[in-house]
Amino acid sequence: MEQPIFLKEFNLLPPHIRHEVIDFISFLYTRYVSEKDQSSLSSPSISNDPVFGMWKDREDMKDSREWLRNVREKQWASKNE
Repeated sequence: MEQPIFLKEFNLLPPHIRHEVIDFISFLYTRYVSEKDQSSLSSPSISNDPVFGMWKDREDMKDSREWLRNVREKQWASKNE
């Protein structure tokens, strides 16, 4: 598809759909960018951040899925009362 035709059709879309197209293009770019490009865009490793692992000693956080399920159940139960 030629660029002028694409832009014309893109501009005819409703604003919320244009936003979805832009999001999808961003997704495709990040997914298919070459490794060379990724290395130049890389950011520092999160594992070097002091906040990484701050809850490692909490017994209630050993199973994060179970912890989250319990928090949600308590929250939803309080809304239904």
